[in-house]
Amino acid sequence: MSLSVPTGDEPGRDIPRHTIGAAARHCGLSQDTLRWYERIGLLSHIGRDHTGRRRFSDRDLEWLTLITRLRTTGMSVADMIRYAQLVRAGESTVPERLAMFRATRAEALDRIAELQQTVATLDYKIALYEEHTAFAARSPDNAAS
Repeated sequence: MSLSVPTGDEPGRDIPRHTIGAAARHCGLSQDTLRWYERIGLLSHIGRDHTGRRRFSDRDLEWLTLITRLRTTGMSVADMIRYAQLVRAGESTVPERLAMFRATRAEALDRIAELQQTVATLDYKIALYEEHTAFAARSPDNAAS
């Protein structure tokens, strides 16, 4: 069982069929970002068509989805590269990958808690301003003559 990809082994997952534009749209990144990811080693070998243009497989799109989500957690590009290296190194690196994901999860939960506190502060301020606005609308100074 391989732990490097989150889905099963459907036939044809490794066939490079998607253009760089389609891959960019799929993961919400720019084509330049995908080229950069390839240059820095975040993407393993990307297939090419007969004219030399990049073609991404379904497996590549799954990988892009994963690293995009990791980036959303706040994981640094350097850590994502390290994770990619660990995946390529094989199953013996599973304990280190597990430790990375546990640490990233804990950091993401901390960020969520901070955002929840921020939302609570915003809700409080919104309620104050709504109350103020409602009071001002009822004020005799605002009554129509």
